[in-house]
Parts: sequence; structure tokens; C-alpha cells
Amino acid sequence: MHLRAAAVQLNSTGEKARNLETAERLVRAAAADGAELVVLPEKWNLLAAGEELAAAAEELDGPSLGAARAWARSLGIHLLAGSIGERGEEKAFNTSVLIGPDGEDHAVYRKIHMFDVDAGGVSYRESDHEQPGSEIVTAAVAELTVGMSVCYDLRFPELFRILALRGARLICVPSAFTLATGRDHWEVLLRARAIENQVFVVAPNQIGRADPHYESFGRSAIVDPWGVVLATAPDEECFVAADLDLDAQDRVRASLPSLANRRSDAYLWPQIAEVRA
Repeated sequence: MHLRAAAVQLNSTGEKARNLETAERLVRAAAADGAELVVLPEKWNLLAAGEELAAAAEELDGPSLGAARAWARSLGIHLLAGSIGERGEEKAFNTSVLIGPDGEDHAVYRKIHMFDVDAGGVSYRESDHEQPGSEIVTAAVAELTVGMSVCYDLRFPELFRILALRGARLICVPSAFTLATGRDHWEVLLRARAIENQVFVVAPNQIGRADPHYESFGRSAIVDPWGVVLATAPDEECFVAADLDLDAQDRVRASLPSLANRRSDAYLWPQIAEVRA
């Protein structure tokens, strides 16, 4: 059994109309290339200052996801709409939506881990304008269980292990991973999460600069359960695609059964004080 998946790489900015136009063009190109699942990056509809993101946050029935639903329906594909700012009561959520070929929402995931980090001389404080979600989400794409995550979630292996134990055979990581951290950590972390959970990873990333301080690494990638990078994007707006061989995944899991060899009875989550910098 095979599934063709595509990761769309964008240089999204504060120009929402332009972002949607570029996203649609690349989604349609990926579908024309045979992709059954197309994944957009984090903040695909708008990447701008926190205040601007908060002001432009949309309801789930807003124009950005409305457009994405129309694309999925017209193309007959599963479309994971990376993430958008979703309007909340106090702060926005950073929300990823999986849309089916019927144009309906099949799953909604709100980013759990807030990017409150100092990197490359920039202080990122995502929690100033956004609030974390609390639900771990899997969903069906055809007969395949897919796990959902967003960007900074990649650094938290607990989340990925739970997704794998809930049956995920593919995990999507729509991202706006920074240039400063991406050069050293992006591919290493993608491959590690794929290897340790024996899953495919589809990771579309933002590329290039967006005001006021974003500089995204790009190199969108698709990785197989053995940790082999099946596709990597060049440094431009584009898509990359790969055929995911699910039979080969079964063979990996049978020959090196690390998930089956887990000793859950021996694991006790440590009750220790919070780690401090």
C-alpha cells in the first residue's frame, strides 16, 4: 500500500491575499503531481508580528480555511491546513485543521507547546498573544492514522510517542522553524522522531524572511520510518512529494520491533521539580 504525500513550502508574510494565492497554486500543483495528502506549513495564511497575528485571527469558518476547504473538495485530496491563528476568547490558538476530500473538517489540533524562546538574537514569546491547546489529536486519512503537531512540538518526544501508541503511522509537522535553530536541529529532530516511533514524518516549513524578525529555515522534508529523508525542498517556495510505502513500514516494525518491545510496566514518570534554565 502506498500513499503519495506532499509538503508545501511557503514564504508567508503579512500579505494574506498573496499568501493564499501562492498556497493555492502550490496545493494544486502538488495534487496534479498525484499527491493524495498535501500539508501546508505553520501560519501559512499570515506570518507577521504577534499583535498583527492576534488582530487577524479568524474563526474556523473564516476565509482562510474556507478557501482551503474549497481546494480540498475541488481536487479530491486530504489537505492539512498547516496552522492559522484561530480567534479565542482571550488569546488566539495556533490551530491546524485536517480537511477531507469532501471539504469537511476531519480533525482540529491546537498547538500544545508555546514557542517562548531566545534564538538568533531574537526573543520569541508566542504565549504573549496565543494560548496552548491541551488535546493530542490523531485522524484518519483513508485507512491511515495520522498524528498532528505544529513546529515547536517537534522538540517534545513525549507527544510523538503518544501519537505512535495511538496508532499514528504518519505524523505531520507544519512549521515556521527558525533559520538559527533549523541549521543545526531541523533534520536531526525530524529523523529522530521518525526513527524512534517508526513513522513517516511530513514536515513543510516556511522559508525566508517575514517582518518583523522571522527568518525561516525552509528545507521542508519527508522522512521514512528508517530515518531516510525521501525528499527535501530547495530554498524557494515550492512543494516536495514522496510515495510512502506502508508495506516497507510494516517490515521495519516487524524486524526491529522497538514499539512492541516497550516495557510500559517499568516506566514511572519522575515526580521532580521543574527543570530550570
